Amino acid sequence: MEENQIIETKEDIEIYDKEKIRSMIYEVRGKQVMLDSDVALLYNYETKKINQAVKRNIERFPQNFCFQLTENEFNCLRSQFVTLNKSNSRGQHRKYMPYAFTEQGIAMWKCIYQGFQLKNLKKN
Repeated sequence: MEENQIIETKEDIEIYDKEKIRSMIYEVRGKQVMLDSDVALLYNYETKKINQAVKRNIERFPQNFCFQLTENEFNCLRSQFVTLNKSNSRGQHRKYMPYAFTEQGIAMWKCIYQGFQLKNLKKN
């Protein structure tokens, strides 16, 4: 596997090294997951819009794809964020508990996201 991963965004292509991506992966409920805010960061998309897409397409996101963290789970994870850069506002002032996406959940979200992009292209 390559040392860098290429992540396509709306604006351009960004390169994230493996360690940057690994630092966004947590273990919750015995599963490796990525938080909604990290998925948003990788794909250059708003966290709020990701969560809206999940809610509108909830039948496509079973519990083994995506689940909302409990307050206790979030507080445990947030204690790990202390070592992160203070300029990264991840997890601060959240109105709702974050969603956690498994690899399959991220793949499903990406399919929905690509569908949004196609609709926007057809409109223009």
